[in-house]
Amino acid sequence: MSTSSFDLARAPSRARPRISSVRLPRSAAARAVSPLLLLVLWQLASSSGLLPERLLAAPATIAATGVDLARDGTLPAAIGVSVQRAALGFLIGGVAGVGLALAAGLARIGEHAVDPLMQMLRALPNFGLIPLFILWFGIGEAPKVALVALAVAFPLYLNTFAGIRGVDAKLAELAHTLRLGRLALIRHIVLPGALPQALVGLRQSLGIAWLALIVAEQVNASSGLGFMINNAREFLRTDVVVLGLVVYAALGLLTDALVRLLERRTLAWRKEFLA
Repeated sequence: MSTSSFDLARAPSRARPRISSVRLPRSAAARAVSPLLLLVLWQLASSSGLLPERLLAAPATIAATGVDLARDGTLPAAIGVSVQRAALGFLIGGVAGVGLALAAGLARIGEHAVDPLMQMLRALPNFGLIPLFILWFGIGEAPKVALVALAVAFPLYLNTFAGIRGVDAKLAELAHTLRLGRLALIRHIVLPGALPQALVGLRQSLGIAWLALIVAEQVNASSGLGFMINNAREFLRTDVVVLGLVVYAALGLLTDALVRLLERRTLAWRKEFLA
């Protein structure tokens, strides 16, 4: 082979663009423009009097309130209580959702036993179950955790079940050819194949967990972010109300970012995975 033909063969590999190191910072900066512009317009509307303080506090006022509540310990204590409720509910609902998905996805008899019940329960309005949960569990922490767990279980169940049933049948034939046992088939083929869809369900369930917690903490709560928001509403403190909502949103974004990091690490084997 001549020198020129050898160089031409190697040219594509040398010219491969580095997308992650060039485009990601620019993309992040571009995505930050519209939120920053919204904050500026919001502040200008509040400062000029177009947006009354009693309807919606200015961003500067909300930031100052957050600093004050952080210094006196009110905000960290409320965040700690809410995170504990969300984590416990997510753990219970996550284990139940994934476990039921495995039972239904790995065997037809499991599907016939589990899936109809899950579809029936999924059709029920979760927030409409609050009075029943109060009757069952009282007005303490149990109904709040149960509401979060119930809301979390369904997205994980549906996505994990779909991921298991979506595994390529040719891979199962390959496992049969290699004489892999059932446990080896599940471990090396079914679970890795279902993982991308299960991670989608994980992201959905985390978002729903915070939404469920917001509603749960509006009912007979004596601590947490929901209690702080309710207490502020009684005194028309829109700055505290918006601050609580911002904290909820920040916690949701943080957990979503953690799942995206998990995706990058666990799905690195996927050739087309570029996120």
